[in-house]
Amino acid sequence: MENKELVSLEEFGLSDEELFSTYNHDTLDSEKITAPRYSYWHSVFRVFFKKKMNIILLTVLAILIAFTFIYPVIAGYDRYANLMDPNSKHLTPAKAFKYFGASIHWILGSGASGQSTFDAIWYGSRISISLALICAAINMTIGVLIGAVWGFSKKVDIIMTEVYNIIANVPYILLISVLVLIMSASFWTMVFALTITGWLGIAYFIRTQVIIIRDREYNLASRCLGTSIPRIAMKNILPFMTSVIVTLVAAEIPSYISYEVFLSYIGMGLSSQSLGKLIYEAESAMLTPGWEIEFWSPVAVASIITVVLYVVGQNLGDASDPRTHM
Repeated sequence: MENKELVSLEEFGLSDEELFSTYNHDTLDSEKITAPRYSYWHSVFRVFFKKKMNIILLTVLAILIAFTFIYPVIAGYDRYANLMDPNSKHLTPAKAFKYFGASIHWILGSGASGQSTFDAIWYGSRISISLALICAAINMTIGVLIGAVWGFSKKVDIIMTEVYNIIANVPYILLISVLVLIMSASFWTMVFALTITGWLGIAYFIRTQVIIIRDREYNLASRCLGTSIPRIAMKNILPFMTSVIVTLVAAEIPSYISYEVFLSYIGMGLSSQSLGKLIYEAESAMLTPGWEIEFWSPVAVASIITVVLYVVGQNLGDASDPRTHM
C-alpha cells in the first residue's frame, strides 16, 4: 500500500464557511427518478420498426388489406356478369386483354363463368380474412379471460382440466366438419364451428403461463389484502403476458384462414366465394393447359396473406417482450 500524505486545508487560504456549506435535504427531490422516462408501447414500436424487414412486410400487408376490403367495393364484382357469353370463359390474361380490353380486372384472365379472376380473388379474400379476424377476436377474448382465472383459481382448475381432457381429445378439424355438415355451410355457421371449442386450447395455454407467475410476491400480497381473483388475474397477471398474447394472435389469424381454405377445398366449407371455394372450384383447371392460373393465383394469394400475417405478428410479439427493449 502506498502512503498518502494528508493535505492541510489551510493551504487553500479559505475560511470554513467557504470550504463547507450546509446541505438542505428535500424529501420530494430525493424521490425523483433520474432514469429516462419509459413508455412500453413506444419501446415496442421502436424495436419493431428498427428492422427494415418489418416495414416492408407492413407495406405488403397494407396493400393486401386495401385490395381485400376497398378494391371489391370499387370494382363492383359480379360473378355472373358474363355467364351467357361463351367466348369470355377460361381466358388467359393475354386473351382477356384482347377480348375485354386492357384493364386491371383481366390481368389474371377469366374463370369458368367468364368472371374476372383478379376481382374474384380479392372478393374471396375479404370473406376469408373477415372470418379469420372475427374468429380470432372471439377465441382470444374468451380464451385469455377464462385462462387467466383458470390458472389462478384451483377450484376452476379442477373443473376446466376435466373439460379440456375430454374435448381436447376430439380432433378439432373433425368437430368443425361435423358442425358444418349438421348446419348450413354459411359464414356464421363457420364462425360458430371455429369458436365453439377454439378458445379452449388458448385458455389452457394461458393457464399454463399464469401458473408460472401466480405465486410471485406481489400476487401473494394482493391475496392477503383481500383482492378478488378476477381482479388479480386482470390487473396483476395479464399485463405481464402481452408478448405471449400477441404471439398467440399471430398464430391464430392465419390458422383460421388455413382451416377455411382446407374445408372449402374438400367441399365442406363456405357456400360463398371465399378463397377456399375459389381453389375448390378451380381444381380441375390445375392440370388443364392454359387454365392453370385460375387455380394457382388464389393459392398464391392465400399463401402470401397467411405468411405475411404470421411473420408480422411474430415480430410484433417479439417486440412486445420487455427484454428486447434494453
